[in-house]
Amino acid sequence: MTTLVLGPSLGTSAAALWDDCAALLREELDVVTWDLPGHGTNREVEGPVTMADLAAYVLDRVDGPFWYAGDSVGGTVGLQLALDAPDRVRGVVALCTGARIGTAESWAERIAQVRASGTPGLVSASAQRWFGTGFIEREPARASALLHALSDADDEGYVAVCGALAAFDVRPRLGEIAAPVLAVAGEEDAVCPPALLREVADGVPDGRYVGLPGVAHLAPAEAPAAVADLIREFCREGAR
Repeated sequence: MTTLVLGPSLGTSAAALWDDCAALLREELDVVTWDLPGHGTNREVEGPVTMADLAAYVLDRVDGPFWYAGDSVGGTVGLQLALDAPDRVRGVVALCTGARIGTAESWAERIAQVRASGTPGLVSASAQRWFGTGFIEREPARASALLHALSDADDEGYVAVCGALAAFDVRPRLGEIAAPVLAVAGEEDAVCPPALLREVADGVPDGRYVGLPGVAHLAPAEAPAAVADLIREFCREGAR
């Protein structure tokens, strides 16, 4: 069975973000998930990390070639994987992400905020940024699980991933990515607006853009069926 690796967003766990979507994919694909340092089931935090370190962490946990889908920082890891292991990565679904997210200054501010008040101090603002219009009211349990994952994230792990994002910028290297890339934007995403996904789709040699209406920053949780359909078809097309 074809392997599909699913990557999480900063402040979430793979389970909270992907479980509903992954359940729709498991009949056809061998689904593997992973968690960021200090997030979800991964409680290991060993200090600063780079995006290349996170990509290497994924490669160490998967055998052979695989398809990859990731949201936000999970998507940046997908782009890094395509650059670092072109012989392993068959294709990347990059959701709600970018070849560069934020600035070194904005990530320094986020790090200072976490140092001052911990990840629970991010919950209120994240509830406003993460979800499209009406999602919390429609899916309170799913929203609550995601916000609890943020509150439970280890401060140092969160800070380490912020540092990786602060240093990440592969805009000049998009043309080197040989694997097909499906760039999926949440049309209500203020964190990674559609322009960032269009930049990825236009910058890689084999790229395509899709926008999801009513979705903000956590597409796999906000629109699990739509995201599963996109991933399934993307993998099928690549297998032909």
